[in-house]
Amino acid sequence: MSTETPAPVPARAGSPPIEPIRRHPGARRGRFGPRSTPLRIALVAVACAVALLPLVREHSADALADPAEPVTGNATHFFGLGGPYGGCGTTEDQLETLDYIALNVYDTPGDWVYYERPLPEGDPKIGMYDNGHNCGRWVQVTVGDYCTGINDGDREEPFCRNGEWVADEFNGATLNMLVEDSCGDDNAWCRNDPYHIDLHDQSLDKFVRDGEPVGNMLPDHWNNRHMSWQFIPAPNYSGDIQIGFMQGAETWWAAASFSHLANGIHGVESWSGGEWVESEMNHDMGQSYVLTPYDPGGTRFSVRVRDVDDEYLNDGRVYTFDLPENCDPRCTDPYQEISYTTSEAPPVPGASASAGTATGTCTASFEAKDSWPDGYQAEITVTAGDTKIRGWRVSWVLGDDQSVRSVFGGVLTADGSAMTVRNETWNGTLAAGEATTFGYVIDGGTAPPALSCVAE
Repeated sequence: MSTETPAPVPARAGSPPIEPIRRHPGARRGRFGPRSTPLRIALVAVACAVALLPLVREHSADALADPAEPVTGNATHFFGLGGPYGGCGTTEDQLETLDYIALNVYDTPGDWVYYERPLPEGDPKIGMYDNGHNCGRWVQVTVGDYCTGINDGDREEPFCRNGEWVADEFNGATLNMLVEDSCGDDNAWCRNDPYHIDLHDQSLDKFVRDGEPVGNMLPDHWNNRHMSWQFIPAPNYSGDIQIGFMQGAETWWAAASFSHLANGIHGVESWSGGEWVESEMNHDMGQSYVLTPYDPGGTRFSVRVRDVDDEYLNDGRVYTFDLPENCDPRCTDPYQEISYTTSEAPPVPGASASAGTATGTCTASFEAKDSWPDGYQAEITVTAGDTKIRGWRVSWVLGDDQSVRSVFGGVLTADGSAMTVRNETWNGTLAAGEATTFGYVIDGGTAPPALSCVAE
């Protein structure tokens, strides 16, 4: 296996330098150790190992189209996504299952070159990984025949040489799995077999037939056997997508990771400058996109997401959220899950009427909850008017002897004595007549404020 290190991927303006991809050598039996990943846009391609077709075959324009029927390839297995991300830009702890696979980056039989990723659109060398566009999709995997010969994925030798493919007691067992990694190595598995899949080790004893587990195929019934697979919608899907910022994310490089998808992900659009703009995929990590805030230099984001059929999720549902405070100056955790609000249109002033935006109205009322000689604690109730609102801000001016000690249930910004509290991500959307509250503690005087409320 090659340990070649490709040249570093150029950094985006305003972001720290990007580390190069580091590739780890591995033995040719589909067994690979944990992989370490430097982080940011370029991450390690999973070490793969094994395949199915003759060593050289012709490319055809539709050879790697989204298969409508099950396809068959050799199957290898690997230890895990590594640290912290797999090829799709996800961490293991954000996934709804640890049953996942890697697909081939390249379709280059007999060609072992590491081409720059992502490959140009329409390039015949694009493998089933599809430049990340098949990330986050579910596949149903079915156990196929076992090889009685040598099936080591050698570059110069055919698969299953000196033997034959035979059925055994594991044939027909199935397991639903996620596409969460990429196989871009320079071996026969990842280059010569277009439908090769690399399976997570933990999944090899979870295959079921007739409602019963069939047991572990390792080591005596593996030998990089055939597996058939096809894409399927997420089984028994419920809830909504999950969004989190990635390590290094900041206002000017807001890389976010999307998971818990009903039918994969093909695009993310950010609301910015009063219009929808296409967000750039983070390298070829198909579940990670670099978002644009809807105010220049701001920390609030509104996005809508397209699935693998380029259909908008939930009829164009808009997801609105903020960069967390602990991501100042940038996120340090590998994955920072966020809460979001949803709406039918961007919750920002200036959206066109055709987008269906209605800013509505709101009122704010004051109640002192506790007081002392030089201060008090207050609760502010924000109530929507006759129409639904998707955000609010409450403003007032402090007295000469006053200062704000703390705010809870809202986000405070101050301009001299002028105070403004905006909603949190979880309490901004209010139905007509619905109310929410936030509170604050004032030092220096007990005079109640004159409040104004503006809906967004």
